[in-house]
Amino acid sequence: MVVLSKIYTKTGDGGETALGDGSRVAKHSARVTAYGTVDELNAVLGMARQHATGDVDAQLAAIQNDLFDLGADLCTPGMEKDGDREYPALRIIAAQVDRLEREIDAMNTRLTPLRSFILPGGSALSAHMHMCRTVARRAERLSVELGTVESINPEGVKYLNRLSDWFFVAGRIANNDGKDDVLWVPGANR
Repeated sequence: MVVLSKIYTKTGDGGETALGDGSRVAKHSARVTAYGTVDELNAVLGMARQHATGDVDAQLAAIQNDLFDLGADLCTPGMEKDGDREYPALRIIAAQVDRLEREIDAMNTRLTPLRSFILPGGSALSAHMHMCRTVARRAERLSVELGTVESINPEGVKYLNRLSDWFFVAGRIANNDGKDDVLWVPGANR
């Protein structure tokens, strides 16, 4: 259980921060950048939820919780030591990725196939879903980059990859099931 009785600690004043295992790293490290971008995605998603209702809002709430799980996952280095820890590290699991895939498939049944790329926009919720999609892609790129120098959970990368697809499809759903998508017209302004 997390208890936050004091918000500022001054321990980061020198440009370092603590990871989930207690080790300290520079605030500009690849690991901090990756989980910081996941945190940014969660904040952007919180703004999107201001335009969501019903099942979509419930799905977005579940994703926000998953993003905290993913932040904890990325914040805790040393996957190879997970079996030796007194308290197990929180890791993204395949079931979370599978849930996103099921939701994407369910939403996709409501949509006609695209015959053009679409531009971010249309409804406010759709525009926010596209913003979430781009931040999710950035978080994925940064996590993949982190994985080239340190061990990370591959399920976290899969989660981010599916999540950006989820946001794309949800953006279409938010545009009247794709009927109000804004289509790209190649070379329209030449």
